Amino acid sequence: MNKIELQKKANKIRQGIVASVHSAKAGHPGGSLSATDILTYLYFVELKNIDPKDPKKPDRDRFVLSKGHAAPAYYATLAERGYFDPKDLLTLRQIGSYLQGHPDMKGTPGVDMSSGSLGQGVSAAVGMAISAKISNDNYRVYALLGDGEIQEGQVWEAAMLAGHRKLDNLVVIVDNNNLQIDGTVEEVCCPYPIDKKFEAFNFHVIHADAHDFDSLEAAFNEAKEVKGKPTAIIAKSVKGKGVSFMENKVSWHGVAPNDEEYKEAMEELKKAGEALCQK
Repeated sequence: MNKIELQKKANKIRQGIVASVHSAKAGHPGGSLSATDILTYLYFVELKNIDPKDPKKPDRDRFVLSKGHAAPAYYATLAERGYFDPKDLLTLRQIGSYLQGHPDMKGTPGVDMSSGSLGQGVSAAVGMAISAKISNDNYRVYALLGDGEIQEGQVWEAAMLAGHRKLDNLVVIVDNNNLQIDGTVEEVCCPYPIDKKFEAFNFHVIHADAHDFDSLEAAFNEAKEVKGKPTAIIAKSVKGKGVSFMENKVSWHGVAPNDEEYKEAMEELKKAGEALCQK
């Protein structure tokens, strides 16, 4: 899939995020939009050994959304990849829906790990990677974390174990949009320098632009060549990416757009999608 096709997919996924959060009147659009291009690349390029018709196949590559509140992006990506009907995105957070506020591995097709309590998802990903090593399985494990999430101590306990066990089948991606619910990450509890911290736990570290598919391709290809170490990709991103009035605004961390804002966001995204079709 070429760069333009990936951009089209990402645009549709962003429309799904905005529509589902608006329908639910709740959710986390900012961090979902910042993670969209990463998820698009993962599910349409990187995760080769997956099958929407057989989401639990034993040898599949695994993905864990450790920043589980970005579920709208995860669901919109899974829907676009064919795991379920995109129309179901409009049932987000409704009673009886299999698309709840955080991912549920028991109810949602394609979800490998329930997540939402920040810091815990990456520990599960490390366990999956260890399991693959013990069983001599070839699948790879990917985990997406927020830069605010890495303020949790459990993240670094997991990183210590991953580095110690030399889990070169594990790739951790940090969605580095620099904003969390209460402000910038520096103001709340500064995690910088993120790269040096992962290096201290014996990770191979790669820097990438979270919104440039060439940069993401180079990063994930480099990760596949690493032996004897897990990899951390520090992906610099923009919170709210793709919706101009949400970009770099901490206020859009956990607020749903009203009807007027929804209309404005969708018009902007559809216009961007039409422009991509002209390329």
